Amino acid sequence: MEMEDSFKECFLYNDMTTLYYTARVLMTLQALYGVIPNIHGKGQCAKHVADMMLRMRREMAGHEQQITPQIDTLLLLDRNVDLLTPLATQLTYEGLIDESFGILNTNVKLPPEKFVKHKEGEPVDIPSEPKKFILNSAEELYSVLRDKNFNAVGPELSKKAKLLSAQFEERKDAKTVGEIKQFVSKLPHIQAAKLSLANHTSIAELIKEEVESGSFMESLQIQQEFMNGMDTDKINSYIEDCIARKESLIKVIRLVCMQSVTNNGLKPKVLDFYRREILQTYGFQHIVTLDHLEKAGLLRPQGPRHYSTIRKSLRLVVEDVNEQNPSDISYVYSGYAPLTVRLAQYLARPGWRSIEELLRLLPGPTVEEIQQIPVGLRKKKSVHTDASTENQKMTLVFFLGGVTYAEIAALRFLSQQEDGPTDYIIGTTKIINGSTFVKSIMEELKPAQISGS
Repeated sequence: MEMEDSFKECFLYNDMTTLYYTARVLMTLQALYGVIPNIHGKGQCAKHVADMMLRMRREMAGHEQQITPQIDTLLLLDRNVDLLTPLATQLTYEGLIDESFGILNTNVKLPPEKFVKHKEGEPVDIPSEPKKFILNSAEELYSVLRDKNFNAVGPELSKKAKLLSAQFEERKDAKTVGEIKQFVSKLPHIQAAKLSLANHTSIAELIKEEVESGSFMESLQIQQEFMNGMDTDKINSYIEDCIARKESLIKVIRLVCMQSVTNNGLKPKVLDFYRREILQTYGFQHIVTLDHLEKAGLLRPQGPRHYSTIRKSLRLVVEDVNEQNPSDISYVYSGYAPLTVRLAQYLARPGWRSIEELLRLLPGPTVEEIQQIPVGLRKKKSVHTDASTENQKMTLVFFLGGVTYAEIAALRFLSQQEDGPTDYIIGTTKIINGSTFVKSIMEELKPAQISGS
């Protein structure tokens, strides 16, 4: 929906405008694809949207389109149910492109020097404009790479290069006119694939430079420690050093908030230290930002410690993840499974009744509504389909307040599992990463401009 301030409006200002538009969008979907029989959700905003949808449906009584439902379940998730995931650094190919360069409406702008073709001995003319790419699954190679952990991208590019080389070598075996004609017909596809491979190899090199930098690896290590619940209750020396070096304020805020979320808030002494250091180093104009972070639940005094219980019970941290051939959604963060996607996974099988106690530990009410559908419009089981196809369901997961590319990749991964009980489609108010998430909450005080008399 491209609503950049949806998190701030919903969770800071209690402005329900975004939720109204979301309910309208979902009602439009129901008009096109049938009434969604089951509505589940977690969080206060999820409840508001579900209530608005039910009210709008009552108001339409007798005027609904009679369509067999194509979507079986709607899952509404508040962003503040899982504040840790957007703060962490995404480790999928698409996620890292977004973290490093920013993807806006599938468009990304990259440094042009990596994409300049030049011959030896000739001067290199580097364009001044950034190189623009459209990233979507219409491009065959990108559809394969986008959801992979970055450590699996290199081998995939190498495999693709060997395949293209073998296809190009087929021209030597073409003897007859028919064989030559067949090869020529393949040539445009091979050339397009070759250009795509060259582009994504260059993009991967750009990301590799970022990923292999010392600061990236140090930050990632601290994030992994926080996710594992290590040393979250004291002042972190790495964060202290980042502030002393006056590194990016957004980077510092992400790390401090991660520590706060994984520790269920910070001890007053630790919280006061971070607040004081940030204001003295970056300026007192950021005092409103710190206040916003506290209101949003990202940076707050210590409360009941639920994170460790949730982490262990839902297996949010998984050791020995196979990044090349993953068997669990935790590969998207190299060992951390997004809580939101775990909730979607549990809803599909074995159901939320099995984790009722854990759901009570998460903020906001749990939503469970059934929308009645005329008997004639209900899905009928076909005797001509096998059991796996017959029982396949469709779930729409809608994130209120933003979703990351890593979470999207994790849901796609679940859809691709042969024994998966449901396919997933994804909706959101905005696609976010850690930087854009923090930026949407930040507010800098600016001195008033006094005009001369």
